[in-house]
Amino acid sequence: MSEKMSAEALEALKIAFTYMPKAIEVNRYDHGDDYQRILDDIEQVREMLLLNDVDPEEVAGEIRPDSTPNSCY
Repeated sequence: MSEKMSAEALEALKIAFTYMPKAIEVNRYDHGDDYQRILDDIEQVREMLLLNDVDPEEVAGEIRPDSTPNSCY
């Protein structure tokens, strides 16, 4: 699936991504046997953002600039 998403679908994906846990926060202790599925889901969303020329690390700042901490680099 290498087609670009519509602007509306991409915006919805960005918003949903900001509510997803970060991969580093997902572990077997907190998420049980579903932890690998959750990690796979997070990776799939990240890949779709990248295919649409969106940096997943910058999504939160783009969607909610007022509530995102400043970068340290």
